[in-house]
Amino acid sequence: MEEFLTRCEQVRKRVLAMDHPLVVGHYDADGLAATALIAKALRLEHKQFSVMTVDKLAEPEVEQLGQYGEIVFCDLGSSSLDNLGPLKSKNVAIIDHHQVAGNEDPNELLQANGALFGLDGATELSGASTAYFVFRRPELISLGIAGAVGDMQAPLRGPNRTMLADGIKAGTVSAELDLQPFGRISRPLVQFLSYCTEPFLPGLTGDNTACARFLKDLGIPLKAGLNWRSYADLSLAEKQTLATGLICWLRSANVEPAKVHALVGECYVLHDQPARTELSDAKEFATMLNACGRHGKPDIGIKAALGDKEAFETARTMLEAHRKTLREGVTWASANVNDWGKIHFLDARGVIEEHIVGTIAGMLYGSTISRDKPVFAAAAKQGEGIKVSARATFDLTDKGLNLGAVLKTVCEPIGGAGGGHRVAAGATVPEGKLNDFLLGLAEAL
Repeated sequence: MEEFLTRCEQVRKRVLAMDHPLVVGHYDADGLAATALIAKALRLEHKQFSVMTVDKLAEPEVEQLGQYGEIVFCDLGSSSLDNLGPLKSKNVAIIDHHQVAGNEDPNELLQANGALFGLDGATELSGASTAYFVFRRPELISLGIAGAVGDMQAPLRGPNRTMLADGIKAGTVSAELDLQPFGRISRPLVQFLSYCTEPFLPGLTGDNTACARFLKDLGIPLKAGLNWRSYADLSLAEKQTLATGLICWLRSANVEPAKVHALVGECYVLHDQPARTELSDAKEFATMLNACGRHGKPDIGIKAALGDKEAFETARTMLEAHRKTLREGVTWASANVNDWGKIHFLDARGVIEEHIVGTIAGMLYGSTISRDKPVFAAAAKQGEGIKVSARATFDLTDKGLNLGAVLKTVCEPIGGAGGGHRVAAGATVPEGKLNDFLLGLAEAL
């Protein structure tokens, strides 16, 4: 950790010495949180900067970046070092947490990446939390936590836990053991249950009438006066009643213990964000950012994260549309995913968009598929090619599975590209090569 923090200090000095850096971030929740965090840090230092969001760092993106002299990559770059040769003459800093590909030369492409110092970028550090340690100011902690939660790193551990402790000490964050379903603050109680897919609630998910009857049977009023109540409106006794009722419901439906256990977990409240809004709950904040990035409006997510009220209202609308798309996608995927012995495979080409197929693949663990094998999902890629997203469980990675390494190994012989984390990774497969990819995947696994 000390060596990592020393490197973070080196990166901070390089970034703050830049006159007008271009901050280049990934378009997912963690990438947008990291981009907003760095933007806020630069604002606090009264520095000028520009922002760009990308999906990947292939040849076209690197060529476009060649016109800039000062570049800060966040939540990407480490896995693309071999592609960044044309930028080595530039003033560049990388703030990332993905597995490192290629040779690191601090004199050319200086990186703050915990993976270089034995820290786990899949569970202990996200792009946003790495950015927090580069600048380490209390005003930035909420964005760091939102990014880590958005990268599926809750409950926070390792350096992420250190960041949380900084936030608790500063009074900007608190951690609570509570129900995990999305929408604790923003959704009426009936929707809080009926829209729940993580975990899937048999007999409740997707059925507003059943959810209303369930809450009534528990003695929990749906309204306070004329206003619909949310989970955040409940008293402690009502929350305990609801949690107990849900656990009993899942057990009576013979839901496996791991999925029942997933109902309760550590939740993070962001006290320096507008109270009782999506921004005050780390999971809702992250999902809102993800909605903006996955649906082509990353700039809206960044502006909302930086306090722009108009952008926040737009992001809220996008969030609801995103969640609706995910619900529909999970319903379809649950009925169409295949069990191929060693893997689950979902061919979603022409049905699910490439930018959300990975999210839906991961959500299947909460509804349909067993947790003893990884899931791979294919979607049509804009332009040409096939997007493959892979997800696993930490139990599988603890046994040695490394999805990022697997996809990189399988894609290289067929002219594709793959990489990512041990527990979550992605690949681009050339058109017509999906069967070759799957045969190589079987051998690699």
